[in-house]
Amino acid sequence: MGLAVVTLKKGEGRVLKSGGMWIFDNEIASIMGSFVNGDVVLVKDFDGYPLGRGYINTNSKITIRLLSRDEHQKIDRDFFEQRVRDAWEYRKKVVDTGCCRVVFGEADFLPGLVIDKFSDVLVVQSLALGIDRWKEEIVDMVKNVLAEDGIMIRGVYERSDAKVRAQEGMELYKGFMGPEFPTMVEILENGVKYKVDVKDGQKTGFFLDQKYNRLAIQKLCKDVRVLDCFTHTGSFALNAGIAGAKSVTGVDASQLAVDQAEENARLNGLEDRVKFICRDVFELLPELEEKGEKFDLVILDPPAFTKSRNSVKNAVKGYREINLRAMKLVKDGGFLATCSCSHFMTYELFTQTIGQAARNVHKRLRQVEYRTQAPDHPILWANDESYYLKFYIFQVCSDR
Repeated sequence: MGLAVVTLKKGEGRVLKSGGMWIFDNEIASIMGSFVNGDVVLVKDFDGYPLGRGYINTNSKITIRLLSRDEHQKIDRDFFEQRVRDAWEYRKKVVDTGCCRVVFGEADFLPGLVIDKFSDVLVVQSLALGIDRWKEEIVDMVKNVLAEDGIMIRGVYERSDAKVRAQEGMELYKGFMGPEFPTMVEILENGVKYKVDVKDGQKTGFFLDQKYNRLAIQKLCKDVRVLDCFTHTGSFALNAGIAGAKSVTGVDASQLAVDQAEENARLNGLEDRVKFICRDVFELLPELEEKGEKFDLVILDPPAFTKSRNSVKNAVKGYREINLRAMKLVKDGGFLATCSCSHFMTYELFTQTIGQAARNVHKRLRQVEYRTQAPDHPILWANDESYYLKFYIFQVCSDR
């Protein structure tokens, strides 16, 4: 049986042709031949020119996710194994692989699949129907490829509980893939130990994308006072503590996160200098300002304030407000580390928002560095969704 053929409307497929990997439902003129959702189809331009092969899901606005631009490419076991090998070879060159993202969806040409490695445990997130069919085989491939380098994986946990699965017409799911194992996993990153909860932690349990940004703040922390906002399980705070900060206060609205952060502080012998409080950051910052508190370094690592284009305006207000408040709490000549993890908050918009905040509180910003996500979360050009993390370090000076 031949592949079903999807033909695009004239003038559509701009994202695909410029290097993207998605085709949306409103770009399709016709689908010829029989298929079931999740099957691989052949994609052609309006004039019959072949654009590649991808899997289809008519339940999703992203109707086709491209797998290969070669119209003759067989999408089989060998194809996926080569993609896995390429992903792992790349990681070995660019990051510390003790803990890293092994597969990053479209940016590794495996659309809809995320696999994180925490020491000797894998956490898998499948977000698209086509790749869901292959996930168990792909996980076995990852285990085999790692075993060739002497890395034995003792357990795999699936965290396919992200809401976007519902948009694919798929049920949300979490559970063990294979034998059960203790789901609190101890990892080491930048010399800091953490307990990662792969079962109930946010997303896949720990935010690996900030690895080298956490390392970047260490050089600013010796003998200083640090405030870490939206600390989650304490990662920036603990990096500050390990680097010799005099005192660190980590703040998060989740008591569960704070409990875990405190446990991580004890794990590193930092509980005397690194403290955590459960508070809403938006409420706490004005209170600290009123008390006349000042810090040598303030870190802002908020959750994504926007997950869609429609809420960008409100997100801008949120980012402006916390950055403005944070700048007021930084000593003259102190430092601000600030970031956004929302793809919709573009680099230009984020930069502009921070600039407005600085002008509003009469501060001058001297940029120390601009960073993005760690390279195990590669940014695939023309695939805009893969570029989401923006991270600045500034020196904050009085306007003089």
